[in-house]
Amino acid sequence: MKLQHLPLGIFLAIAAAACGGGDAGGGADAAMPDASIDSPSSAARFSFFATSLGTMRSQSGSMDGFGGNLGGLIGADRICQNAAAAVGAGGKTWRAFLSTYNGGTPVHAISRIGAGPWYDRNQRLVAMNVAGLLAGDRPMGDAATINDLPDENGTPLKSLGDTHDILTGSNTMGRLDGNNAAVTCNDWTDASAGTPNVVRLGHSWPAASGTHWIRAHTARGCSPGVNLVQDGPGTGTSVGAGGGWGGIYCFALTP
Repeated sequence: MKLQHLPLGIFLAIAAAACGGGDAGGGADAAMPDASIDSPSSAARFSFFATSLGTMRSQSGSMDGFGGNLGGLIGADRICQNAAAAVGAGGKTWRAFLSTYNGGTPVHAISRIGAGPWYDRNQRLVAMNVAGLLAGDRPMGDAATINDLPDENGTPLKSLGDTHDILTGSNTMGRLDGNNAAVTCNDWTDASAGTPNVVRLGHSWPAASGTHWIRAHTARGCSPGVNLVQDGPGTGTSVGAGGGWGGIYCFALTP
C-alpha cells in the first residue's frame, strides 16, 4: 500500500498507530493533525459579527437582500448560523440580536444572546458580558472593533462605504423599542414598504446621524435595498436607504 496516496485522515491514523498512539519518543507529534483543519484559530473565540452584504445577498437570493422579511426570529437565527458556518464557526449556536412584539409578549434581543464574553473574527473583545454591551453608545471592548463592528469575515463595515445601519428593533437596553409589530417589520416577516420611520436601527460605527450600536435612528421602511453611498436618510422605503443592506448582529451563545 502506498501511503502517499491515502487520504490525510487515514494516513495520520496509521502514523499514530506506528508511533504507539502518542507515547514518548515523538509519537504525539507524528499523530497530531493540523489544528486548522477542524478548528481554525480565527474561530477559537469568535462569537460576534454583523452580517456581510455578501451573505445577505447569497442567502436571500437577491442583490437587494432580505429587506424586513428575515423569516422571523427562526429565519434570522438561521441566517446567522449559515453565515458563521461559511467561515468555519458553525459548530456554535448563533442567535440574531433582534427584538419582536410577539403578539404583546415581547421577545427582547438582549435576552437571546447568552452571557458573553464575545469576540469578533479577529479575536478582539467586543464585550465581556451583558453589562459591557450596554455600558454606553458603544460596547465596552477593544476600541479597534467597537467603533467599527466587523462582519463574519472580520472586515470592518466602514471600509465598505456608508454601511452603518443594522436592524435591531430595540432600544438602548436591547429591549423591544415600541408597542406594536410595525416597529419590527411585523416581527421580521414583512418585506413590503411597511410603516415609514418606525423600525429601529443601530449603527455598526458612529456616524453623524447616531452613535449608538443598538438604537441610532429608524429605517425608512421594510423593503429590500442596498445603499453604500452617503446621502443622509436616503430615499425610498428600503431597510438600506440610510446606509447599508438590512444587516443584523449575530452572537454565539458560548464564546
